[in-house]
Amino acid sequence: MNILVAAHHDQVQFKNIIDQDPQFQNDNIFYDDEQTLDQTTLANIDILLGNNQELLSKILNLPQAHLAWIQLLSTGIDYLPLKQIQQHHILLTTLKGLHAEPIAESVIGMILSHYRALNFASRQHNWQKLTTDLQMLSNKQVVIFGTGHIGSRCAQLLQAFHAHTIGVNHNGHPASNFEKTVATKKLNSAIFQADIIINTMPLTPDTKNFFNTAFFSQLTNQPLFISIGRGLSTNTNDLIAALRQQQISSAALDVTDPEPLPNDNPLWQMENVLITPHIAGDFQEYPQQAIQLFQENLQQFRQNHTVNINLVDWNKGY
Repeated sequence: MNILVAAHHDQVQFKNIIDQDPQFQNDNIFYDDEQTLDQTTLANIDILLGNNQELLSKILNLPQAHLAWIQLLSTGIDYLPLKQIQQHHILLTTLKGLHAEPIAESVIGMILSHYRALNFASRQHNWQKLTTDLQMLSNKQVVIFGTGHIGSRCAQLLQAFHAHTIGVNHNGHPASNFEKTVATKKLNSAIFQADIIINTMPLTPDTKNFFNTAFFSQLTNQPLFISIGRGLSTNTNDLIAALRQQQISSAALDVTDPEPLPNDNPLWQMENVLITPHIAGDFQEYPQQAIQLFQENLQQFRQNHTVNINLVDWNKGY
């Protein structure tokens, strides 16, 4: 197999793992940052591990390209030329589920930072007690948009804090770790009375700008708003307005629109906004676990050129 690896800032770790793994000893491994890849080489690539937009575009436009499978090193797919990939009948798989644990832990940290004012004293450089403003997570109503791996793990951890969890998905189907679920097009008063709202949704035409003025204006309990799904699902200007109008009490954002968030964006200046640079899903063991998942699919691909784990459903768009 001819495999092109494009792991960006994790490239060194991926190279070390692959070079030492006997499973790859009969494969031709190419790294997008180490060598010049001519058209003949690109045309003969069978598998792309990761993503390099420029090289992928070149491959897709080659008349005799062999590319049959793209294994992304992410969960989201909205940044790819999906129509071209589908037209070329290329298999597309993601790392769905791999980021659920670190993201869920990040969400808990965001909530506790807000409820327990964990960074207030250090930010103010002042020993000042805030006993009247501190809150507990216990018995809070938490609404999680997206009930997949990430949303479900968030709900599971929240239940350990005795919070109540409501899940929102496209048709309201039951999901593990949620007390109840609601369809996105049938939101009710229980949703808008939430203490905490967590966005874990993938980006599709239906979820783009989902969190907008129309949504925020219906909130009745000034919730904490957390976004760790996709930046484009939240309208940034509408979010800023909602914060200024106190429709939401505060926000914790690991994803934004645009990314990176410009230095002059008003969100940076708001004391009730916590921003992290799209790192909620990162963790030290990520390269090893990503390669392990890739290898499981690779074994099947070697046999019959099919894969099953985290194969993108074109009808759902994720």
